Amino acid sequence: QVQVVESGGGSVQTGDSLRLSCAASGRSFSRYATGWFRQAPGKEREFVAHISWSGGSTNYADSVKGRFTIVRGDAENTVYLQMKNLKPEDTAVYYCAVDPWGRATVRSDEYDYWGQGTQVTVSS
Repeated sequence: QVQVVESGGGSVQTGDSLRLSCAASGRSFSRYATGWFRQAPGKEREFVAHISWSGGSTNYADSVKGRFTIVRGDAENTVYLQMKNLKPEDTAVYYCAVDPWGRATVRSDEYDYWGQGTQVTVSS
């Protein structure tokens, strides 16, 4: 049984920073990719960022480029999403997802394992 757990969400003000964490457990992954997605109330889930298994390749949605950074942690199967200069439009539930095939895509349907999500609320 694979478990994906996000943490680090919270309520902040415009311009603040947050770091989200994602930890996957339950099996030993090799060459897997990790993605972050978000879903705001009344909107569809959207891609935020992804990182390759080695950490050498990353990709970001245009809306977060230059403000968010995705990195792999030193601990196995851990990924962080560093968010800076947060805006009210970043308010959403943020989900971490794992693709054991290592495809590192923007498509949510290509990620097999998902966390329960962590709420990020940015007030003006």
